[in-house]
Amino acid sequence: MAPSLEAPENVQDVLSNPLKAAPKLVAPEPEHCPGPESETAGKADSCAGCPNQAICASAPKGPDPDVPVITARLSGIKHKVLILSGKGGVGKSTLTSLLAHAFATNPDSTVGIMDTDICGPSIPKMMGVEAETIHVSGAGWSPVWVMENLGVMSIQFMLPNRDDAVIWRGPKKNGLIKQFLKDVEWGDMDFLLVDTPPGTSDEHLSVNSFLKESGVDGAVVVTTPQEVALLDVRKEIDFCRKAGIRVLGIVENMSGFVCPKCTHESQIFQATTGGARALAKEMDIPFLGAVPLDPRIGMASDYGESFFDSWPDSPACSALKGVVRRVGEEMGLKAETILPED
Repeated sequence: MAPSLEAPENVQDVLSNPLKAAPKLVAPEPEHCPGPESETAGKADSCAGCPNQAICASAPKGPDPDVPVITARLSGIKHKVLILSGKGGVGKSTLTSLLAHAFATNPDSTVGIMDTDICGPSIPKMMGVEAETIHVSGAGWSPVWVMENLGVMSIQFMLPNRDDAVIWRGPKKNGLIKQFLKDVEWGDMDFLLVDTPPGTSDEHLSVNSFLKESGVDGAVVVTTPQEVALLDVRKEIDFCRKAGIRVLGIVENMSGFVCPKCTHESQIFQATTGGARALAKEMDIPFLGAVPLDPRIGMASDYGESFFDSWPDSPACSALKGVVRRVGEEMGLKAETILPED
């Protein structure tokens, strides 16, 4: 017989209490058990004499008291957008940095990036602020400002050495994400972009839980054309639906290669099952656009420069501007508030 997974946890319970681990019981739950995570756990009459009584009584219960504090801290942010994929290596951080630079081209907009990729923080490098550190004041932690209207917060700013590995289990990751939301002085902002690691686990659950009361506009899902990437992206979309996160749309990154010399486009990653456009139709979500594979995007990221400033007339830049406008439209924004006129 084929091996099977352990009995899965209740999805709604995990989404409602993502940061609480179920108590480790030393004996099976008795017949009239009120439940190890209920408010009366360890206190009800039926708990008398149960070997689990002390464990259940000491388990954390109720909503996280820091959520209202986070909601108040983020009250000045108009729009919050998650950048998700489910698949690694599709360009989530790259797209996050490009979206941030694009929104920041409007001098009337203030933009922030929160890097929740705790073990692989690449946003500071892409934004050209890798060597910066966090400043702490009476009002909290200050984001590192790339320019007057574009700020960043990342664990990279806290590492003693640039190449130090972050070897943390889930609870420590969740604790730092909470600090990024509760202790950072984000102030008044038009957009907060949340860059996430691959998957549908700790970081995603904690971000969704902490931001639920303050409200999230939705998620931009990133993929590459091939089916190997789309397999995991389908799971990410399913996660969003179960978690109640609106999917603003899907972006097909690395969609063809544009030669910097002749601008001819070749298909490097073949869309064997129709790519992101077909997936968007299949799952009834908006298709935000396709961004070609341009080596200058990688070069700009390595040097911490704005691709929009360096190559404004490139096909990739035009495609990215289309994606940015469609993201804004999905959030109900007027065209003139998204990007300045070309």
